[in-house]
Amino acid sequence: MKNIKIIIGKGKNPDSFCRIMYIIEAALEYFIAMMVADAYLAKICKSIGMTDGDIGVLSAFVSLGCGMQIAAVFIAGRMPVKKMVCTGTLITNLCFVLVYLTPFFSVKKGAKSVILIVLLLSAQLIKNVVHSPKIDWFMSFVSDSERGIFTANKEIISLIGGMVFTFAMGVTIDAFEAAGDLYGGFLVSAITVFALGVLHILTMILTKDKPQERTASGSRFSLKSLVSDKCLMKIVLFSVLWHVVNYSTTPFYGAYKVDSLGFTMTFNSILTVGYSIIRSVVSRPMGRFADRRSFASMMTLCFVILSASLFVNIFTVPSNGRIMFTMYYILYAVAMAGINSGVINLLYDYVPHEKRTASFAFQNTVSGLAGFGTTWLVSRIVEYIQQSGNMLFGINIYAQQAVSAIGFLFSIAGIMYLVFVVKRIPRS
Repeated sequence: MKNIKIIIGKGKNPDSFCRIMYIIEAALEYFIAMMVADAYLAKICKSIGMTDGDIGVLSAFVSLGCGMQIAAVFIAGRMPVKKMVCTGTLITNLCFVLVYLTPFFSVKKGAKSVILIVLLLSAQLIKNVVHSPKIDWFMSFVSDSERGIFTANKEIISLIGGMVFTFAMGVTIDAFEAAGDLYGGFLVSAITVFALGVLHILTMILTKDKPQERTASGSRFSLKSLVSDKCLMKIVLFSVLWHVVNYSTTPFYGAYKVDSLGFTMTFNSILTVGYSIIRSVVSRPMGRFADRRSFASMMTLCFVILSASLFVNIFTVPSNGRIMFTMYYILYAVAMAGINSGVINLLYDYVPHEKRTASFAFQNTVSGLAGFGTTWLVSRIVEYIQQSGNMLFGINIYAQQAVSAIGFLFSIAGIMYLVFVVKRIPRS
């Protein structure tokens, strides 16, 4: 019982059950997200003849979808949050199921690529329309004084479950592929995503609805008022920097691991398990640090570690891939133990309660579009290097080494911005 209280919060609180549902909902959403990203997505795309550049852009649809979060500014407070979130999530999860069924469609490969793009883009757009209201809904059951430690605990549960889940799925897909039946692995994956989606919706149904707060509606906070808020715009700019770092690098690593580095899905799953263990161990100390100091201080530390991870990956090539990429992944896991929750909580540190839904949606819209634009531009660099026989300025280099260098430079800019801009903003 004591351990449960540590996870969901202190004392007797009627919202404890809702916090438990939030923890389970986040874990299920994480499992589904893993199934349509990184090496899993790359495996589907390669089966229908897509290139590394195409896969990178597809991976960035997560960021492009964030552009739809601007809709939350206008619909916040205008309709029941629970009904809207459940409906949007249901459609999103069905699209993800169809992603795994795309290779089975009796159409040309070019048409399969179009179908896959439409499904992924639709899923990400709809998912992001309801994302900000969903976060605000579930976070309304968590006190401000416990945001850091609660989000850390929530993340730990997702990561521990994710370790078992991703390893099992990786081994399953490898077994089907080894037997010459990769499509059988896709079918099992589709059934798995469907089952997870059903449970995902159930957690939302069991959570009580958030009372309508007309004072926090989009009608009160216009886009003009958000843009004119200097404090908010400074936080938004940092989020843009983070998305530039993230989406100039990670969308291109999935194909790199599958093709150039030659990682099997089982080895990729082992990496994910190690990544999850590290994040689980580090998340609570990061949460405590943020609650005691500030999320700006925590994010500064995380960005220093992030820059180190990207610097390591500049030197990752097939001959040392398993060692160097593992080193990168370890450092990246430590950094993400704070960054994942810090992006949300940093904004919550500087924005008053009644303005959070609109501000969070606006931040994710701007940074999401910036992230997608970054991936699109970097994908041109990736394709240029690959079409030039892995040469750039007369230097023999893999495209993913180049994108790691780009991410490293922007991560340094992020550190400077946190120290000289964000830390000087007065907290709400």
